Amino acid sequence: MHREGAIRFGGLRGRGGALLLGARRSRRFNVESAEALDSLTPPAVRTLKRRKRRAPSGCRIDARGRKHFFRQALGLVSTAVAPRTRQRPTAPALPAPTATAVARLGAAPARRTITALVPALLEWFAASARAMPWRQTHDPYAVWVSEIMLQQTQVKTVIPYWERWMRDLPDVAALAGAPAAKVLKLWEGLGYYSRARNLHAAAQLIVEKFGGRFPHAFPEILELPGIGRYTAGAIASIAYNQPAPILDGNVMRVLTRVFGIDGDPRGKATNQQLWALATHLVEHAARTPDSAKTRACSQLNQSLMELGALVCTPRQPACPVCPARKSCIAHRDQRTHELPALAPRAATTARRFVAFVITRAGRHLVQQRPSGGVNAGLWEFPNLELAAAAALTDRVVLATGRVVRPTTRLGSLTHSITRYRITVEIYRAELWEDPPQPHEHWVSASELEELALTSAHRKIVARMR
Repeated sequence: MHREGAIRFGGLRGRGGALLLGARRSRRFNVESAEALDSLTPPAVRTLKRRKRRAPSGCRIDARGRKHFFRQALGLVSTAVAPRTRQRPTAPALPAPTATAVARLGAAPARRTITALVPALLEWFAASARAMPWRQTHDPYAVWVSEIMLQQTQVKTVIPYWERWMRDLPDVAALAGAPAAKVLKLWEGLGYYSRARNLHAAAQLIVEKFGGRFPHAFPEILELPGIGRYTAGAIASIAYNQPAPILDGNVMRVLTRVFGIDGDPRGKATNQQLWALATHLVEHAARTPDSAKTRACSQLNQSLMELGALVCTPRQPACPVCPARKSCIAHRDQRTHELPALAPRAATTARRFVAFVITRAGRHLVQQRPSGGVNAGLWEFPNLELAAAAALTDRVVLATGRVVRPTTRLGSLTHSITRYRITVEIYRAELWEDPPQPHEHWVSASELEELALTSAHRKIVARMR
């Protein structure tokens, strides 16, 4: 038996009206009536009136009990029996691409959170933003340099580097025309030197392709060497106030907690969801009153980064002072210690190196790292890698073929590169064969100061004093 419900229709004419008139007189709406109704034109269907009576299964009923007839929702053309349940009104879908990505969160809750979160963040950032030199300008070149330097590096470390860089290389043309050695020297100590090489290459491309003017369009920014989706979005929003999303570690942490998102934020599905939320947030900011005047897109993206850096920290987040606390699911459910659900990091690998300070007539032997590898183009003292348990003999053969004899130990230092924990043992040493070789580089103490050394080997220079 098919479940039937009572419904009345009126005001219809023609074939469809005649069909529904019978249904009206009998006050019954059954499967046969639905099959006949399927031939009605959409305008006729839209003229169906709403009555405060029981609706067929599949009609959704709002809080006032009014019946909303949707042909596609009735489900009466099949023989399946639809359960008689009350359903909440369906919220309008969020704009693409957010609608698909936040489906698991529920469109209406996500939209309400976004609507509340954006003004709260903008107000908080206006009152709480840290003073940083690159925040005093909208110059895309200055913003670009700051964003590249801030990758994997703390703000307090970057500030003096950025200020020195901007004094020596104040614009794209200056960077493009600078020698590679100068670029690396200005970067010395920041690590991840491929960033500096990519800055140099990108500046030369901007001069060649855009006449020295930093590109304005997001796709053109994204094409530059060393610039990914996050950095392109940061430059486009901060410098040009464009509604381009950003998603770095700080923003991931904020969004996973506020929206209560499980799953590794670096996993494909969760990462797409977070990008979509970041998109909708900045697009919502763009629709705020006077968004161009207040630079709402720029402020919103910076507020997300700032919140993650200062308040929504990895450990012991300051929830009582967080502007997002009223909307935050992790705070409500006491799950801030669980989110984000990051995958375990790769195990740390220990590596051991021995570096040799070889001095003759006041000059020191140094070598340049080959291109294409870690710290390519930088200078260092002769060194080699040894197994953890290997003994250091009094006759050591270097990669260059030189044989040295360690004499005095100057100590050791440790540093990390990605997952490697590196220990460098430092020795003064002598050459077994005294005459210099043509490919060797011997430099004075003053010349040593001018070279771009790796961070670890710059510390060795300090041990020599």
